[in-house]
Amino acid sequence: MRLVAECGTDLSRWPTAKHFTSWLTLSPGCKVSGGKVLSSHTRKTTNRVAALLRLAAVTVGKTSTALGTFYRRLAARIGKAKAVTATARKIAVLFYNAMRFGMQYADPGADHYEQRYKERVIKQLHRRAAEFGFCLQPAEGVS
Repeated sequence: MRLVAECGTDLSRWPTAKHFTSWLTLSPGCKVSGGKVLSSHTRKTTNRVAALLRLAAVTVGKTSTALGTFYRRLAARIGKAKAVTATARKIAVLFYNAMRFGMQYADPGADHYEQRYKERVIKQLHRRAAEFGFCLQPAEGVS
């Protein structure tokens, strides 16, 4: 309710979800000078909506949902602060799509997310092995 109170129900002033997340300062900036990247972190903000989304991201990180699994995987790899921002951005995109286009979100669950993640990793490993001229075969007795 607080998100709707802050943003309103008409999100048409933002053409895309990327514009919306940029307004929330949840997407990284890109300061480049002479082809050299000087900074690519998110800007500091006093935006109340961004604070609400970050709080929601921390809370959802403790659940057994697909978003919670996403948060925990990122937190282990890049740290909790960046994982909070990334999960908050993902929640903002879901909110934008729900309010702007009426899309409904049905959580696929942590198991579904883990299965898709495993398939992506295996596909990437096959591609890397093919680049080096190898062919991967699944081990017998292992699923």
